Amino acid sequence: MYINGKWLETEQTLEIKNPANGQVVDRVFLVGKEETKQAIEAAKNAFPAWSGLTGEQRAAYLHKVVDLLTEKKEHLAQTITKEMGKTIHNARYEVGSTIAFFKWYAEEARRVYGDLIPASAPNKRISVLKQPIGVVGAITPWNFPLSMSARKLGPALAVGCTVVLRPSRETPLSSVELFKIFAEAGLPAGVVNLVIGNSSEIVGELMASDTVRKITFTGSTEVGKKLIRQSADTVKRVSMELGGHAPFIVFEDADIDLAIEGAISSKFSSTGQQCVCTNRIYVHDSIYDTFARRFADKVASMRIGDGLDESTQLGPLVNQEGVDKAHDHVMDAAGKGAAILCGGQALTEDQYQAGYFYSPTVLAEVTEEMKITYEETFGPVAPLIRFHDEAEVIAKANNIEYGLASYFYTNDLSRVHRVSEKLEYGMVGVNDPAPFAVQAPFGGVKQSGLGREGGKYGLEDYLETKLVSVAIRS
Repeated sequence: MYINGKWLETEQTLEIKNPANGQVVDRVFLVGKEETKQAIEAAKNAFPAWSGLTGEQRAAYLHKVVDLLTEKKEHLAQTITKEMGKTIHNARYEVGSTIAFFKWYAEEARRVYGDLIPASAPNKRISVLKQPIGVVGAITPWNFPLSMSARKLGPALAVGCTVVLRPSRETPLSSVELFKIFAEAGLPAGVVNLVIGNSSEIVGELMASDTVRKITFTGSTEVGKKLIRQSADTVKRVSMELGGHAPFIVFEDADIDLAIEGAISSKFSSTGQQCVCTNRIYVHDSIYDTFARRFADKVASMRIGDGLDESTQLGPLVNQEGVDKAHDHVMDAAGKGAAILCGGQALTEDQYQAGYFYSPTVLAEVTEEMKITYEETFGPVAPLIRFHDEAEVIAKANNIEYGLASYFYTNDLSRVHRVSEKLEYGMVGVNDPAPFAVQAPFGGVKQSGLGREGGKYGLEDYLETKLVSVAIRS
């Protein structure tokens, strides 16, 4: 792995296989506690010099990273698709997002502002400084292996923090490619460090270290809760982007065609393997049958295959566990009265036999006792639920412990504001299936997380606020 500016080899390796065909893409070297300690120490030693640079000096390094990412964007997109299966179109979008994050934070590096506060005594001057928190431990998921690293490392590096990154064992190759770019851009030794291996060893070391002052994590709510508990021993700051269970509400006055297009985009991007993917589609009773029929027809026509094929609209799931969970949710719903309008089975024949494919599925007449309405599916299964009025659907949408993303479609301007304010979610898309931008805050409420990433808001969790009060002579 990449520690203190050097690539290391170890005795233990891990093969990374393409989930579309089972072929080995590459292998990576695995590390454990000792190497993680070395990475933390390297980051600690690099911090004084890196944080001592001006914002413009750090920005110059990040602009080099942006240029190199841009040069290699097709290679990076293919790496993402080969290791986690999403379509090449989704992968290119992710690379574009990665470039945007590093570019934005390269520009934000010079805009870390403090304050001057009027003193309560004439012989005092009070100022507030914003300073980098120190060494950051970043833990990223497999579904966005490149852009999630950028969303964490971009602001951390911009303000002067140094970083130890632990990517998912499912998809480490994108991180390896990113660190090759860091090395080529000339980032000083120890500023960025990459460790791949057993979660309990690496993450355990990050959590136990007094040197690591912040943990930024994207992953499941269950794991996030464990990290929050562990952070208490060293009083670390934590940022948590956790699970979601997004409602997608189609009101009776909505543009049905626009809503169907939006639901397909939100539900089936990355084969449903996104924390912001639609999980429950609520459709007003007066348009339910029309919506269900037309939506199912479009979903059934989606082209499924290897993500590298330009014509593919839906790639494989990341592993067999993903297939099994999707099918379990479908069978549970069907057993409790839901109708399968299309799909509903794993694909295992012919070109699908060596991969992890599940047919895009639409379930009708779904009710609240079915698992799919309260467990995150993380697969290409869309449940349709009837509702009768605005108050009812808001109550149903909010009746869950998650609060990450939500969506609704309407042409009523007053409803736009009423419903946006009442939905208990960190992000709301109105007639918009992708309300996300590099300059905007990304994050959830309730058990979907703590803190925000993106925009100027993404800087704050990497900064300490320091009061300086100076008594002067009259």
